[in-house]
Amino acid sequence: MKNKVVIVDDNANNLLLEKDLMEVAGFEVFEAINGLDGIAMILKERPDVIIMDVRLPDMSGIEATYILREDKNMSNIPVVFVTASVLEIERQALMAIPNSGFISKPINTRMFANEISKFIK
Repeated sequence: MKNKVVIVDDNANNLLLEKDLMEVAGFEVFEAINGLDGIAMILKERPDVIIMDVRLPDMSGIEATYILREDKNMSNIPVVFVTASVLEIERQALMAIPNSGFISKPINTRMFANEISKFIK
């Protein structure tokens, strides 16, 4: 059975690139373009890992992750934040979230799926 990933990113180009990389690596990919849709998709699909942009149009990826962490069934799903710009205060907020990690943009397309896979238990 394939590992599932939900990618939450409002940038269509980033979403397509990340989706393609994960599909080539053998993942079943689901996608969302904002925090609310991402939360709904994650609750429905129960993925093995979540790729979350930090800056989304309706809420931050950090806020969306805290909402997910309130659900005991979602609290152990690893979240990998992928973003181009992270201020020090945001980096501290990301690191404070249990079972999460961070990859900076631009992503390394050769290593991306492998880096994401490392978060799956």
